[in-house]
Amino acid sequence: MPSVEFVLPHWLYWSGLVIFPLIAMYLSRQIQPTPGSRSIGVAYFIWLVGGLFGFHRLYLKNRWGFLYWPLFAVILYANGIEREVRVVYSDAVAAVEAIDKSVERSQARIKKADAIIARTNSAIAKLPADDERARARLERKIKKQETRKQKAIAKIAELKAEVQGLRPKIEEASKLREKWSYTAFYAFLIILAFMAIDAILMRRMLRQALEKLREHPDDPIDREILKDDRLLAGKGIFGAIDRLSLFTGEFVAFWSVIAVFAYYYEVIVRYVFNSPTNWVHEGMFLMFGMQYMIAGAYAMLTESHVRVDIFYAKFSPRGKAITDLITSVFFFIFAGTLLWTGMIFAADSIGQHEVSFTEWAIQYWPVKVTIVIGAALLILQGISKLAKDISLVFSPERELTNGS
Repeated sequence: MPSVEFVLPHWLYWSGLVIFPLIAMYLSRQIQPTPGSRSIGVAYFIWLVGGLFGFHRLYLKNRWGFLYWPLFAVILYANGIEREVRVVYSDAVAAVEAIDKSVERSQARIKKADAIIARTNSAIAKLPADDERARARLERKIKKQETRKQKAIAKIAELKAEVQGLRPKIEEASKLREKWSYTAFYAFLIILAFMAIDAILMRRMLRQALEKLREHPDDPIDREILKDDRLLAGKGIFGAIDRLSLFTGEFVAFWSVIAVFAYYYEVIVRYVFNSPTNWVHEGMFLMFGMQYMIAGAYAMLTESHVRVDIFYAKFSPRGKAITDLITSVFFFIFAGTLLWTGMIFAADSIGQHEVSFTEWAIQYWPVKVTIVIGAALLILQGISKLAKDISLVFSPERELTNGS
């Protein structure tokens, strides 16, 4: 299988975090299709993102979608073997390279020994005939170098024999890699061919699916009707704060959908193309951190924060409001500290043009700025909550959601 070298550009990452939620929020407000119906747009969307698994056919109630699964299983199996063989191949090649370096070192020892022997023989030739002591010392030196030379020669022979044993393993591993790589590639091409055919037959499959639905409708789905969060918004300026919290909470909630596509991409390139990435994990890690910060105000408005309320839950609405007023001082100390420290972190990051330490080198300053944004939203929502509590304490007869 060919490798995938794509790395997400920084501008596309940041613009995607802004544009995608806006589009998703718009689409979510459109008229929803009748339960049990099928849409050609959705079918093509599933074909695009899940076509390797044949999900578009299953969406259109066509069982030929199961044909994709054995082919995809072949890809996974072939790539699994290819990865194992690649490890064997890499280890063998690394061993040969290490042996080649050892041979070079041994050859350098032989060359050095020959040079020393030549110089020593020249020194012996210049000695007086009666200087037996110096002659004996130089001859011992020659003998010592001859021994080193023979050891180096023996070492080279041993290393070359070891290389000869590794060469067949490298050739076998190389052939296996090529075999299973082509197997996965051909299975992938077959899937692509099926997807191309399905792209043409999509409308026909949709008509057949609708006919089947008329004859055999889908089983009814019990849906839980959830309370609309917009009912929590008050009126006046504090209602505007509530609506801002609702908007930002909904905005970052759609980032979770981005994570689904990102990790789907990572699974495909890792297990189909043997090309794992670093930027997917890093991008989603940063995205979820920013989501956590910005969604704080929404969680406060909808009372979604985890808390221990053994006694608080038993209080009356007015008693809860009084308790919240008393404890709000701790909230504003925390939120104010978060805002102040976040401003320091953001200013330092912007000034230093801070980027991540990975090869993706994504900018960190937008992440640090979200600390400031999240803290500011949290303080605004805290002010709205404070106004509602005061209104409830002094005017218990008024609804909590009036806020003015």
